[in-house]
Amino acid sequence: MNRGFYTVMAAQALSSLADNALFIAAIALIQQLEGPDWMAPMMKWWFAASYVLLAAFVGAISDSFPKGRVMFMTNAIKVSGCLLMFSYALLGLTQEGQVSLVCVAYALVGIGAAAYSPAKYGIVTEMLPPLQLVKGNSWIEGLTILSIILGTVVGGVLVSPGVSGWLLKHPMINGLVHTPAEAAILVIAFIYMAAAICNLMIPSTGIVYPKQQKNPIKLAKAFAGYVRILWADKLGQISLGVTTLFWGAGATLQLIVIEWGSDHLGYRLDQASILMGVTALGTIGGSILAGRVPLRNALSVLPLGVAMGFVVMLMPFVDPAWTINVLGVELPWTAYILLILIGLTSGYFVVPMNALLQHRGHVLLSAGHSIAVQNFNEQLNILLMVAIYTLMLWLDMPINVIIWIFGLLVSALMVVMIRWNKLNQQRDPKLLDQIGQEGHGKAL
Repeated sequence: MNRGFYTVMAAQALSSLADNALFIAAIALIQQLEGPDWMAPMMKWWFAASYVLLAAFVGAISDSFPKGRVMFMTNAIKVSGCLLMFSYALLGLTQEGQVSLVCVAYALVGIGAAAYSPAKYGIVTEMLPPLQLVKGNSWIEGLTILSIILGTVVGGVLVSPGVSGWLLKHPMINGLVHTPAEAAILVIAFIYMAAAICNLMIPSTGIVYPKQQKNPIKLAKAFAGYVRILWADKLGQISLGVTTLFWGAGATLQLIVIEWGSDHLGYRLDQASILMGVTALGTIGGSILAGRVPLRNALSVLPLGVAMGFVVMLMPFVDPAWTINVLGVELPWTAYILLILIGLTSGYFVVPMNALLQHRGHVLLSAGHSIAVQNFNEQLNILLMVAIYTLMLWLDMPINVIIWIFGLLVSALMVVMIRWNKLNQQRDPKLLDQIGQEGHGKAL
């Protein structure tokens, strides 16, 4: 791994940490504004919508400029979203308008994230050869999950009574914001700024792509063609289907864990954020173990996706009374073990799938366009799954029933993916020989 790759990892870690901390802080802001429970998943929905609406264009942007510069500008957009999020006090909005502004501001952060992602993953494919993609992705995903752990914990700590009270006593902070959630968001904006500084230090890889189309209609038509190309590829369609399912399920699981922590364990938001970090801790372990899986054997990990769904279905059986005392704090050890196991299985099967998808996208399309296609499909599934979860909350369905439906759906869809992959290999016995072949932008 070269020095530039480690700079990318540092920038990604800071940006991802801020993304996850902001999610907790934004939920705290909605609670502060007395918004309904279903507004938190709706905020997540608008974030994902930014990816879907911009998918046809961000790949071209990523491939038109040095990716370090693209990542810098997108982090600047995220900073703007943070500042807009607590500007409601200056606008004299009604309560409903204030809550809506939080969603709009979070969607602006989503715009930055949508444009950031193709550049982040695309530069990895530029820096590393195909045979190092699983290892590189293992590092990137492991560090990303570590930043998710820290981000969710940092978000919870920032909105906790003790830390937020200390922040609001600082004259510089108190002069700008006045509530715990606002103080947390201001600190997170500075983390995005640190990520932007790292972006400026990323060296150019020297790879130049063909001149990108600027007409939005032609870009949309071309993007539709890129989607068809990747879904038509027998290796691409399986890896794309699995990663699409994983990220949709992962986004929904974040919301489920927060609600489950509140309803089943009686946790506050800052305490429930720790549970999300525990799940991510398991995922980083799975990601590290997955780094040993050769790219050619990536499809062998599919059964773990089925197992993850069934493990999720065990969450309602956790007894909050089963605790262990650690440094004077009673921790629900069964909940922690279960969440780590969920993360372990998910991390182990998604990293090889992600590497395989990036490899096929790099061979068939280009780095930026292939990642944009991946994001489009993943975020479209997030829109669907989060919308269903929001509807179930709106209907006042018990969280345990929602968990059982969710786990069963994930396992059933993974069984479909396994069967689909077997049929592909029966029709083309030499299918796996395509893995590791060089190529770049063949469909362009």
